Amino acid sequence: MSYTKERYFSEIRPALKKELGISNDYMIPRIEKIVINCTSKDAGHDKKIMQSIIDDLTAIAGQKAIVTTAKKSIANFKLREGSEIGGKVTLRRDKMYEFVDRLVYMALPRVRDFGGLSKKGFDGRGNYSMGVKEQIVFFEINYDKIDKIRGFDINICTTAKDNKSAMALLKALNFPFRN
Repeated sequence: MSYTKERYFSEIRPALKKELGISNDYMIPRIEKIVINCTSKDAGHDKKIMQSIIDDLTAIAGQKAIVTTAKKSIANFKLREGSEIGGKVTLRRDKMYEFVDRLVYMALPRVRDFGGLSKKGFDGRGNYSMGVKEQIVFFEINYDKIDKIRGFDINICTTAKDNKSAMALLKALNFPFRN
């Protein structure tokens, strides 16, 4: 069991229940899933770029990434419906908590000039989105084997109903927010 999962069930849940004034244990916010997404405008034209994106996401997440395709054609971006544009991974249960451990304690401290996460990433329904500019902040990525520095999006979906509850959950999980 990961450190974060163990801490969530032993310390964080009771603290959140008290802090948020929740009477029902099932109403205590928790992380449902984490989606890691990476797209590239050149991925549809070059299979090596697409494979590189999938390999990076697979290494970071610890499970196989899937290919994402364009839903609409956009002429200005030279994009056709159905063409491959990137990859994504959805993490749940134990792998999700292990990823939170690696993100908070190992990857974010390696980000250059890191001043904390923005509080503007909440969507009003308890979900948080953030971007990472370089995939090399994760130890799983071998710096010598990357062809190009790519960023990706991380979406953390919680069961919280509002931003306040989600913020309390993520702060309890030691996410480093700006003041």
